[in-house]
Amino acid sequence: MVSKNDINSNQLGFALEILKLLAQKPHKKAELIIALGDRGFAAGDLSQKIARTITKLRDSGFDIKSAPNRPYELIESKFPVILSTEQQQALAMAAELLSDMGFTAQAGHIWRIGNFNKTNIPNLAADFHPPANYSEENLDAVLQELQQRLQQKRRFVIWYCNSKGEERHWDVDKSELRLHDGSLYLFALVPDWFSRHIPTRPNVEQNSAFRVDRIIRVGAASQTPWIYSKFPTIDITYRLTGALATYKPRRPHEKIISSPENTEYVDILAQEDFIFWFNQRMLHYGASATVLNPPWIAQQIQDAHQKALDNYFGQLNLG
Repeated sequence: MVSKNDINSNQLGFALEILKLLAQKPHKKAELIIALGDRGFAAGDLSQKIARTITKLRDSGFDIKSAPNRPYELIESKFPVILSTEQQQALAMAAELLSDMGFTAQAGHIWRIGNFNKTNIPNLAADFHPPANYSEENLDAVLQELQQRLQQKRRFVIWYCNSKGEERHWDVDKSELRLHDGSLYLFALVPDWFSRHIPTRPNVEQNSAFRVDRIIRVGAASQTPWIYSKFPTIDITYRLTGALATYKPRRPHEKIISSPENTEYVDILAQEDFIFWFNQRMLHYGASATVLNPPWIAQQIQDAHQKALDNYFGQLNLG
């Protein structure tokens, strides 16, 4: 004879299994029936039992979305999370950083998960100043669509407005989301992009970065799978001197190639997949950095410094 405790235990286990499944991804009722049957919950009418359990979970505070012919979707879980003081502080710091970077909705989820109070807030100052709040409804929708396209791994089209207000559409292949200097970008290989310096394809000049807050619309996934499995790169050698002569590479794609006995400078070999961001870093290093190879990238840095110098001369002459 089955005791009342055994029945209650079985009901609790049944509810936990449903929560585990919905936490992984949305499930239709038919999918839940199959999955729960495979996990040993085959007794009785599973369809009615699932419906009753979902209702009880909602009554307990779990936000579970459903509609006719649509899967059950776990929107927010009320399951208690037990964290140590150090874990709470780490999550609180992550929430503060996300909020400073414009991801206020995502930061709010972390605050609710940890059930933090003011004592959990770390003494951390951030100065990101992102161009937009990525949790705004239109940007959040764009982000969700981009994440779906990245999972599908098929070519798709974006409609993009550049800094001059000009709109055009771009066909993109391999893509990913990247955070750079406080802004979120869709980093993508543009298969039809014209390359000025490298004749072979694919090449690093085909890699482009599109600021997510300037993406107007995301097209549907095409039938063409991504042709490229990784982003093309280019080897760049640069030298650091002066205050940066003791630089130690912290990026996985960089390594020191100069003699370890040398103390006047350090030569770095970097495997870069986006030349514009690399050039920004070199300009940030100022007089302490010199690009050695390839010559055309060194020329780009030289031209940028020369233009800055000309701007100062122009101001002095006007004065």
